[in-house]
Amino acid sequence: MEFTGFSKNTLSFLESIRQNNDKEWFEAHRSEYEEFILKPSRAFVEEFGEHLMALEPTINFSPKINKSLFRIYRDTRRMGAIKVPLKHRIGIIFWQGNGSRMQTSSFYMHFSPDELFVAVGVRWFEKPMLDAYRDYISNDKRRAKLAEVLDSLESKGYEAIEKGYKRYPRNFNAEMSDAHLSLYKGMATYKILDPKLIVNGDKLIDTLYKIYEEMLPLQQLVYEISLRVKED
Repeated sequence: MEFTGFSKNTLSFLESIRQNNDKEWFEAHRSEYEEFILKPSRAFVEEFGEHLMALEPTINFSPKINKSLFRIYRDTRRMGAIKVPLKHRIGIIFWQGNGSRMQTSSFYMHFSPDELFVAVGVRWFEKPMLDAYRDYISNDKRRAKLAEVLDSLESKGYEAIEKGYKRYPRNFNAEMSDAHLSLYKGMATYKILDPKLIVNGDKLIDTLYKIYEEMLPLQQLVYEISLRVKED
């Protein structure tokens, strides 16, 4: 299936999910989910994945649920999880490496009636990746390199995710150069765009490619960090 963009009905369908968030409603409208969300998402993954290989030949992508695509149902059993069963934003991920798609550097996007969110990196480190990150930035030169990459991206209009900690972890202190980097719980940069962009397939692919090309230095750096994760 050729990707020509998402339907003009896609965002309004996602708004309908937000307003009618229960499984019974969704099952009655599953055919719309297939038409407006799932089929074009699969086509997008196939086409854009090939584009991304020009930036990173080893990138992983697959137009399947739990691969590049995410389940529409939330896991409401987790502690602190949002309790409504359905997601009204659609995530798509292209990841590098053999680890978990969420714990190795990725090109990520999601869209909802509110925004088109575009990012690279890892938004939330689990402990093995957090340990590898802190080990990486414990070196002055590597820490300075990360700070330089983030400053360059900020100058181009991209934002880093918020810091997750208020206190410096062990082996870091305020006197160290760029010590603030140790306060992050993840490392990613992002840009928020108009969600209506998803309707125009060519423009969406061109826009995302240019953004990811500019974000590539951080994506590659986070991938380098992921290679330092120690196996149990």
